[in-house]
Amino acid sequence: MRAGRIAAWTVLGLAVLVTVFPFYWMVRTALTDAHHLFSDNLSLWPQHFTLANFKRVLGLSTVAEAQAAGGSGASLDFVLYLRNSIVYTAVVVAVQTLSCAMAAYALARLRFRGREVLFSVFVAALMVPPIFTLLPNFALVRNLGLLNTFAGLVAPILLMTPFTVFFLRQFFLSLPREVEEAAVIDGAGVWSVFWRVALPMSRGPLLTIAIINGVYAWKDYLWPLLVGQDEGSRVLTVALGVFLQQSPNARPDWTGLMAGSTLSVIPVLLLLLVFGRRLANSLNFTGIK
Repeated sequence: MRAGRIAAWTVLGLAVLVTVFPFYWMVRTALTDAHHLFSDNLSLWPQHFTLANFKRVLGLSTVAEAQAAGGSGASLDFVLYLRNSIVYTAVVVAVQTLSCAMAAYALARLRFRGREVLFSVFVAALMVPPIFTLLPNFALVRNLGLLNTFAGLVAPILLMTPFTVFFLRQFFLSLPREVEEAAVIDGAGVWSVFWRVALPMSRGPLLTIAIINGVYAWKDYLWPLLVGQDEGSRVLTVALGVFLQQSPNARPDWTGLMAGSTLSVIPVLLLLLVFGRRLANSLNFTGIK
């Protein structure tokens, strides 16, 4: 028993190490002087520590200072692109979670003709790779004149996604009907039961799906790259790719890119630190205390 527990903790520790090490190496690269990046590649700790990479990514150094520090001189309006990513993610999470919750509750509780067929369509949509809908969505957004706008960015995923509807429907089916029936006896309508009874009892799953969708939207790259090429609608992931391509010399600015990537991960880490415990509790569908 003791040997099995030791083996389990060893495997778990190795899994955590494999998962965390790429993030550590990203931070280590961001703190390394660009001139010594490849000469110090065998060291686990930056031998030539510097914050110059973060300064030039944040626009706190001139082009001459950035090039003297080993950077490419490329510019990155980090605050603007961070704001775009926050707006894009917040809109998607808020609207999509609420709309999917309404759809899921309707499929779980309301009786109407074609309900099972409609749910089967949602389940079938789970098996369609997103790449198959990329071109039709792009053509539709372009024909609507929504390229380089936030409306075009959020249009394909704003109202609902099949997985979110399926996930929340399965939870709504597990809610005790007696509580909802008691609310109906007290005179509550369908909307009141959903808003005042079902949603408060579903805070755990709602938080879980909101975090999952938020992380997905924050790291999304391909769709924002196609639709949001203008600076006013360019999100942070796309901006980092453009920053890498702006290098006027033969060698990409890897240290600057890793500094920008490190800064882009901080909002997600803060989100998980704030809601991590609640997320762990909600995985058991016990709600949030």
